[in-house]
Amino acid sequence: MPVHWIPGIHYVGQLHENSLLRVTLEQITEGQLQFVRLEEQFDTVLLGRGSERRAFHIHAGKEEMRESLRRQFPNDMLAVDQLMRLMKEAARHTPLLACLKMMPLWLVRFLMRTKLLGRISCVFSLASSSHSHLMAKLTQNKDLSALSSYFFYGAPPRDSSFLINALFLHHYKRGAYYPRGGASEFAFHIIPVIQKAGGAVLVRAPVQRVLVNKEGTTYGVTVRKGQEEVEVMAPVVISDAGIFNTFQKFLPEQIQTRPEIQSLLGLVRHGMGSFLVFVGLDGSKEELGIVSTNFWMYKHNDLDQLMEQYSSLSREDVVGNIPMMFLTFPSAKDPTSSIRQPGKSCMTLLTMAKYEWFEEWKDTKLNKRGPEYEDLKMSMARELLDWALEIFPQLHDKIVFMDAATPLSNMHYLGASCGEMYGAEHNVARFSPDVVAKIRPQTPVKGLYLTGQDVFCNGMAGALHGGLLCASALLSPKIYVDLLQLKKKLKRKTARKKA
Repeated sequence: MPVHWIPGIHYVGQLHENSLLRVTLEQITEGQLQFVRLEEQFDTVLLGRGSERRAFHIHAGKEEMRESLRRQFPNDMLAVDQLMRLMKEAARHTPLLACLKMMPLWLVRFLMRTKLLGRISCVFSLASSSHSHLMAKLTQNKDLSALSSYFFYGAPPRDSSFLINALFLHHYKRGAYYPRGGASEFAFHIIPVIQKAGGAVLVRAPVQRVLVNKEGTTYGVTVRKGQEEVEVMAPVVISDAGIFNTFQKFLPEQIQTRPEIQSLLGLVRHGMGSFLVFVGLDGSKEELGIVSTNFWMYKHNDLDQLMEQYSSLSREDVVGNIPMMFLTFPSAKDPTSSIRQPGKSCMTLLTMAKYEWFEEWKDTKLNKRGPEYEDLKMSMARELLDWALEIFPQLHDKIVFMDAATPLSNMHYLGASCGEMYGAEHNVARFSPDVVAKIRPQTPVKGLYLTGQDVFCNGMAGALHGGLLCASALLSPKIYVDLLQLKKKLKRKTARKKA
């Protein structure tokens, strides 16, 4: 029996009862999407290798996360407390960043020019602060600093926003969850709601271009159906293809070159590509001794140096020098996995990878990229697998399948322009108030809107808020207000039941 993967989501936070994220997902799936809460120790961070390896554990819980970190860093309890306080402030005031995308730009410029933004909230300062710079004020402990920014997404801590790293960690404070049945359940339960409302979901109909009339207004898209192109007319076009694809691939050339389009593109950069390894295992979760905990692994604790050296490598020097890896067992998180594929398990390994290392083969077809490409891909895969087997040596003779995905795979399956998983780079400049305000759902092309990760930030929750911001721009800002009111109503109803 083959081993199946349903990639796309490793875990999601902020899904506790009556949370805004949960309420929103229940609305767009009519309550059909179910989640499994993972173990309280949802992440383990490993720093160093061999005898120098140190393990740190991240626990869920409003107080447990802080207390766990205090136990692991007894000489830095004050720094842990300050980090937790800043995380809480970041999470509480992040909606103000969304407000910048809803305000008229002239008002945002006025608030920036008069420095009133800083007086309104510290969140704008946290968003504009380098993570490494701010953490250096809190502690000199390199392990704690690494732990505060262990989610890798392409930008090293010195170039990333403290706010984003703080939000990632806070996201799981109330628990980590996994969709029962895997990530495909999102589409499975959302599509009927779209169809019920009179919409349609097309597959194998890739968009070729956005149609724009002489007046500069969008009036639909052209899609490919087999060998022919079909025009789909619409007064509004919403693109989830990312800012680069939307502006550089789908718009007519004379629109692409407009100064206002180029100005927006100049605010962001392509994110770093990713490299994944899919490993099939013979045995159940219990037989193999695998867990739902995720493992984030680094060769040492100076993440800035580590990522700077890695990103500067030439293609010839990559193999043997991969310094970081994410390890997870999707089948161990999903209780339906043992029903769908009894006696089988799967492991996913992930690291970052530059598109330039694989660019030579960008014009080749999937599974026909040649022996040199396959050698590079599988050499990187074996290096990551060997590292994983240091942590789980019992899996050595249980491997029945292995394949890998490069940035070119992401280009093929995700349409990612440079193989990036998380859209535009999440560097600190992207989260300055000016850039936050300018990159909004509305575009310089009338009738064309952006949604998804590039509007807000990466991940499922970030993409969902990008969608809410787009819906607010198209329909009414009251969408957020309505959801908050519904959340409060459900919370009161739950409290009455428990009383």
